[in-house]
Amino acid sequence: MLHALVWVFTVLIAVAIVVSVLLQSGRTYGLSGAVIGGAESMFGRRRGLDEVLARVTTVLGILFLAMMLLMGAKVV
Repeated sequence: MLHALVWVFTVLIAVAIVVSVLLQSGRTYGLSGAVIGGAESMFGRRRGLDEVLARVTTVLGILFLAMMLLMGAKVV
């Protein structure tokens, strides 16, 4: 029972990661935007919703990694 619950929670986290990444605004516009987008991300020019989504994505990624490590170690 616990194993199935962990799998469901892991799948929900994975779906949430995909959604949060897709909701973030793009930073590049082709090849020329790669330099500009890289400079913006280097100097931290994220604002508002993008900043929140970036933090949410980071937290979800850490949770996903922890769940995978627990399942790989056969703890649950």
